[in-house]
Amino acid sequence: MNVNWLKLIAFVALGAAGGVAYYHFIGCVSGACPIASNPFASVAWGALMGATLGWESKKQNQRKR
Repeated sequence: MNVNWLKLIAFVALGAAGGVAYYHFIGCVSGACPIASNPFASVAWGALMGATLGWESKKQNQRKR
């Protein structure tokens, strides 16, 4: 497995863990918050943010060579 994929998977896992933490510690009591009131939405949103931060563009890959 390529190192870039492992890095991306690690960022997604950390983002998902952050989503769980956000739901657990901050959350939304009233249920009016679309992301914070649903644990699945919080995890999905966190994983998406982790993937966005961990994704390397072609420009970044070319600079490393």
